[in-house]
This record gives sequence, structure tokens and C-alpha cells, in this order.
Amino acid sequence: MQSVAQYGRIVARALAAGIHNEFQLKSPFEKPKEPLHLVTGASGFSKSKSLTKSSQLSKWTFGDDAYFISRNKVADVIGVADGVGGWRNYGIDPSSFPRTLMLVCERMVREGHFVPQSPANIIAAGYSEMMEQKVLTLGSSTACVVSLHREEQTIYSANLGDSGFLVIRNGEIVHRSTEQQHYFNTPYQLAVAPPSRDGQWLSDSPEMAESSSFKVEDGDVLMLATDGLFDNLSEDMIVRSLRPLHTHKEEERIQSTAHSMAEHAYKLSLDPDYMSPFALSACDIGIDLRGELLKNLFLFSGGKPDDITCIIARVTYQSEIFL
Repeated sequence: MQSVAQYGRIVARALAAGIHNEFQLKSPFEKPKEPLHLVTGASGFSKSKSLTKSSQLSKWTFGDDAYFISRNKVADVIGVADGVGGWRNYGIDPSSFPRTLMLVCERMVREGHFVPQSPANIIAAGYSEMMEQKVLTLGSSTACVVSLHREEQTIYSANLGDSGFLVIRNGEIVHRSTEQQHYFNTPYQLAVAPPSRDGQWLSDSPEMAESSSFKVEDGDVLMLATDGLFDNLSEDMIVRSLRPLHTHKEEERIQSTAHSMAEHAYKLSLDPDYMSPFALSACDIGIDLRGELLKNLFLFSGGKPDDITCIIARVTYQSEIFL
């Protein structure tokens, strides 16, 4: 039988170890996690030369695409929206809806009227504000918003339609959005239709947006883009183009990469002999793009002519960038 003294020594050592561990956990000298930020670059092309000049006069637009880059005290936020070109058949400018939606979302972020962990609410609030305008902005678009909560080192995303994003780490895709389509080349979309056509145009609820969260690290690279890029560049092409940014965080380098990637997609979109991801997807479901008439739009084999918007963001520690 052990003595009382031996038991006393055991208890003392246990208490000492507990106090030591507690001190380690709560030590005021423990270095807190450093906030992360996004260093961003954006570029794009309009599929129509006639729209290219005018798009340069409009902030954050490329043809019928629109985007925003914003930040406030707690988060960095980026977003894209792709207008539905079919509205031209009714005398409505398809670029007005996505441009207005992105401008409203950007203002909400800048003014802090949003929860960083719920970018779906940014989309919903922006859409709700558009629905309440005295003069409605008619049209429709997809929407994708990604928010980096700096202190949590986590990105939160919401995606409605076939725009989307990728997260690349060490040359591999580690997180991505999911494409949402009703059927081929017909994505989920927010819409404001004229009263005469109410109920005759596809209109999805903001609540249908796919939401996700993902822990990010210094060196991760995000790419957010409209379908004009994803339909013309394979994921292998995208990953190869972004690989140098894992070790280079200069804003000029990131901007240059965004422009090069958008330009590459634009050139391939006009190549009739290039078997693009869009053409391959069509083949998979039995659609022959060589002379196929689809939804009153003549589609060519190879690349898919479309507006292209590309935002590239490199995750970087706050101390390593200038705010």
C-alpha cells in the first residue's frame, strides 16, 4: 500500500502540470494569428468590339459582365455577375442589370452593411434593393461573391449560376464552386422582368445560391470568373497560369496574370478549331456545335465567343502588403 505522502506527491505533480498547461494556453505572450488579406487583379474582354470601347467608360464592366472588388474593416470581398444577352431581343441592355447588382453589393460591403460569413445575404440584399427601385433595372444575371474574413482566415462564398471560383494551393485545386444550370447553357439567374413578361422569364431566388466556407493559407490563389473564361480554358490551363503566384505576391504580377489569362481565353474563344471545355460539354450530351441552332443563337465549333471577366486574388499576410 502506498503512503499518504506518495499520494500527495502525485497530486502535487498533477496540479503543477495542469497549472503549467493552463499558463501555456492562456499565455499573454502567445502570438495571435495574423490576419490575411487578398491582393487582387482583374481583367476582361467583351465579345463584341462595338461594346469594348463603351465598357471602358463603365466601372467594373466587360460587355455584359460586371464585377466588384471591395473591403471594409473585417473582410475583403470580390464578386462577378454575367448578364443574359437574350434581353437585347426585347430592347433591353443586358449589361445594366449585372452592373447595378455589383454596384449595390460593393456599396454594402464598403459601408459594412453585411455579414462576412454570409455572402449569400449580400446577393439577396442587393437584389432586394433593385426590386424596390422606383425605376426598375430590367434584365437578369448570374452572381458569385467570395468574402475573406481576415481574422478567421476563412473564405465564405455564394454562387448562383455558371460563374464561379477556384482555390489553388501548391499547384492543386483544393476548393471550388459548383455550376448551377437548369439545362445546357441556361444557368440559374436573378431576374427583374417587365410586367408584360413577368413569369415568362427564368427567375431564381437568391436563396438558391450554393454557399460554402473554406480555411485559406498564405500563398493560396483564388480565381473568380464568369463562364466566358471557364468555357474556354481547361482547369489544367488555369492551374498552370496561376502556379507562379504561389511565390509572387506583387500586385503588378497578379494584375498581369489576370490580363494574360483573360486574353488567352478571349483568343481561344474565337478559334473555330479549338475544342473548348464548352464544346466538349456539348458533345457529352449529344449537341453538335457545328451548325447547331440553339435557343436562336448560332454556335460555332471550338471556342465559345462570350464576354470574359477574371479576378485573381492572392492570399497574403497583412504585414506583407500595403493597405
